Amino acid sequence: MTISLPATAAALSVVLAALCLLVVPAAGFYLPGVAPNDFEKKDHLPVKVNKLTSIKTQLPYSFYSLPFCKPDTIVDSAENLGEVLRGDRIENSPYVFEMRVPQMCQIVCKISVGEKEGKVLKEKIEDEYRVNMILDNLPLVVPIQRVDQEGAYFYQHGFHVGAKGQYSGSKDEKYFIHNHLSFTVKYHRDAQRDVSRIVAFEVKPYSVKHEYGQWNDRKTHLTTCDPNAKRIITSSDSPLEVEAGKDIVFTYDVDFKESDIKWASRWDSYLLMTDDQIHWFSIVNSLMIVLFLSGMVAMIMLRTLYRDISKYNQLETQEEAQEETGWKLVHGDVFRPPANSDWLCVYVGTGVQFFGMMLVTMVFAVLGFLSPSNRGGLMTAMLLLWVFMGLLAGYSSSRLYKLFKGSEWKNIALRTAFTFPGSVFTVFFFLNILIWGQKSSGAVPFTTMFALVLLWFGISVPLVFVGSYLGFKKPAIEDPVKTNKIPRQLCSEDYLWWWRSYLTSGSSALYLFLYATFYFYTKLEITKFVSAILYFGYMLIASYAFFALTGTIGFYACLMFTRLIYSSVKIE
Repeated sequence: MTISLPATAAALSVVLAALCLLVVPAAGFYLPGVAPNDFEKKDHLPVKVNKLTSIKTQLPYSFYSLPFCKPDTIVDSAENLGEVLRGDRIENSPYVFEMRVPQMCQIVCKISVGEKEGKVLKEKIEDEYRVNMILDNLPLVVPIQRVDQEGAYFYQHGFHVGAKGQYSGSKDEKYFIHNHLSFTVKYHRDAQRDVSRIVAFEVKPYSVKHEYGQWNDRKTHLTTCDPNAKRIITSSDSPLEVEAGKDIVFTYDVDFKESDIKWASRWDSYLLMTDDQIHWFSIVNSLMIVLFLSGMVAMIMLRTLYRDISKYNQLETQEEAQEETGWKLVHGDVFRPPANSDWLCVYVGTGVQFFGMMLVTMVFAVLGFLSPSNRGGLMTAMLLLWVFMGLLAGYSSSRLYKLFKGSEWKNIALRTAFTFPGSVFTVFFFLNILIWGQKSSGAVPFTTMFALVLLWFGISVPLVFVGSYLGFKKPAIEDPVKTNKIPRQLCSEDYLWWWRSYLTSGSSALYLFLYATFYFYTKLEITKFVSAILYFGYMLIASYAFFALTGTIGFYACLMFTRLIYSSVKIE
């Protein structure tokens, strides 16, 4: 197992930054992606490479895991914790651009393909892997002409390693590699300062069987691509087949085009959906139906509730007051602590932790702190917020535990700190072992695992205990009615609502997992068993988190509603 020093530094820096936030308040802030880079003519433009991705396997691989051209020294870019968890591996590349200086038929290198290299290339082409590159923090895209709109394009992230198909009348399918890349860099120019800002990074890949005389590295004269003779590659009419014992010559073109798109809007085209046939009418119609039905149910319940409250409060005689009916009948048992109340407190605290994390994340996203140019920023922010929201988890679980007349708050704090994170970490570690076995770049390094454990034990667990101490120290929440010492027997009214309120609303997680299963079999093209295990493993974690979140929301809604109605009636 190799240990990535940049990944180690990034992981430890996140931990140190999190610790510093507890001590020193920040004097300023920086919005990722807000500061543009200005380039003058002939300025050096470093092109970086990222992971190889596939919709069939969902397993990312490092760019240099394939026999591609390499620079003299491979340098890993600084990564944050989110990038490591996403499997991003951003490194330098041998592709060299100069701002606003077009280059044609530039030779990168020549690679000799052996049996092993040929097998790996064919596997990646079979699994439809795509190559991802980055220029000025913009991902490389392939523009594809829309069929329904003339002159309109949608964008595919990254280009395929190669293609599989028949050629020259052969009935057998062969594998062809995209060894020539035609780049287009679009820029917005400031005429007053004569500087430019990059607003788009596009490519058209081709498979070309280059022909040449004597090989002389990058000075080799190619007869298939000669800018002096105006022989430029515009198609894959003579593709290069992947064969053991043959050579692959990698070449590229780069052209620069001025664009009216301003730097602040350069991400707009990247974020467009590939299919804009969104049925807005159906969405609005479905939303209105849900709101209408919810409003009707709420109105019926409120009318019934107001009628009952009015009836209970207008009883004139003592005998009428003693003849309790309906939900008032169980007022002496409705706030009785449920069975396994300690576990209910634990899961409610976990749900509060998730709710706080999601709420703050959405606020940051609305304010523009989570820019798409900051890769891994969203995951890093959510992870750190989850850690710090341990304070709310401990506080809410101990407050509810004290409502149930509990006394062992340390036990509740311990369960809150370890139940959900422990189970998720176990599943995550098992899935990571599977990824390690596939030698994928998506495998989280040991140092990053250590950083996650350090965040958990060093920050989250202590904050849970601090929150539990503060919550348990406060006076207990008083019930609006007194609870009988002996539970009511043979009652037609059901007062066992605590767990039901949590499980009923949390059961939406089951729908989420079932829909994910349906989506897997109907939409995805995953073919490998390990990839399927990874998909269902991560969806299990997501559904588990969704269960805690929705269950907690439903529980607190029922708790507030129940306290409200019983505080509105006269109890003799």
